[in-house]
Amino acid sequence: MTAKAYITDIASFLPNAPVGNDEIENVLGMVAGKPSRSRKIVLRNNGIQTRHYAIDRATGRYTHTNAQMAAEAVRALAKKAGFDLNLLECLCAGTSSPDLMQPSHGHMVHGELATPPCEVHSSAAVCTSSMSALRYAMLNVRSGEHRHAISLGSELSSRYMRGRNFEPEIEGLVAELERRPELAFEKDFLRWMLSDGAGAALVQSQPNPDRPSLRIDWIDIVSLAGDMPVCMYCGGNKRPDGSMQYWHEVENPLDIVRQGFYAYKQDARILNEHILPAWIDRAFMSIARRRDLKAEDVTWFLPHYSSEYFRDRLYDRMVMNGFVVPRERWFTNLTRVGNVGSASIYLIMEELLYSGRLKAGDRLLCAIPESARFSFCYMLLTVE
Repeated sequence: MTAKAYITDIASFLPNAPVGNDEIENVLGMVAGKPSRSRKIVLRNNGIQTRHYAIDRATGRYTHTNAQMAAEAVRALAKKAGFDLNLLECLCAGTSSPDLMQPSHGHMVHGELATPPCEVHSSAAVCTSSMSALRYAMLNVRSGEHRHAISLGSELSSRYMRGRNFEPEIEGLVAELERRPELAFEKDFLRWMLSDGAGAALVQSQPNPDRPSLRIDWIDIVSLAGDMPVCMYCGGNKRPDGSMQYWHEVENPLDIVRQGFYAYKQDARILNEHILPAWIDRAFMSIARRRDLKAEDVTWFLPHYSSEYFRDRLYDRMVMNGFVVPRERWFTNLTRVGNVGSASIYLIMEELLYSGRLKAGDRLLCAIPESARFSFCYMLLTVE
């Protein structure tokens, strides 16, 4: 019999009080001392109402590091699950915003937890990084290498979103935003979209005896980077010909800051042209065929899309491909918690798991796209 792996509990950590749309610039700061004229346009399209930042509103200082938020999510998980962290055998961590280049994020989280020796794995990507961590945890448990493992996703995106990091030239986009909302998916889009937080999952070889567990049927991750361009990036700037200029190529170190090498950037034209065909036509449909997955097999669809702007477009694309999950069976919490990158799918799964809506035999299809260079993850879970 093939060994199984179950998500037996999920927990999250969102720093500080939720921040409403009218409060964002008070927390992140203004660009060049002026309020953004594009903020309302971007927020109207992305649909987010509240999000969280690891920033003290009164002082502007950070209240947590990325590793500290991840550790808080793990502690919350251990408390909910009644799990002794001193027995932890494997810790798997994913993020796109580590506190340091070295040591790895996973080891920094282990240091914050101050638990006994265990295996530590760090996954580097953007939104799919936490799914690579979860897949590593699943494979360890399935193989019998470990009896249990904790996987997590965490982000401190606000460090890239502060007003002082952004150049005034983004204000020049405003005239086009009303006519073409996709142009908001540049620096200013990411500034009003990304937020901070962490989520963690306990993976074990046996389900809970007295409450629901999520059996991991499969996790598929596919990269289309072999023939797709860079779309979202940090640490470089695009040259006019589309090639990348990397931060370490700059002769004057001060130009790294002056020219915005450390700002998160999104190539809106590439995103708008490629994200849905890549996400659905190429990645998902190939997985669905290989897994013999049909829409009627799915009880709940859990998409981690970055913006409500994509909701109807995603649905239409799935209809076009003949894979139709009714909208009333979609579950997301984007509007209330924001886009927390690699942590988002954990926050979505946790809320649905504790919603009281699940029953034995329900099948959950999780969809996690990553526009950085077009990587995609799909996961199928069954409630036991």
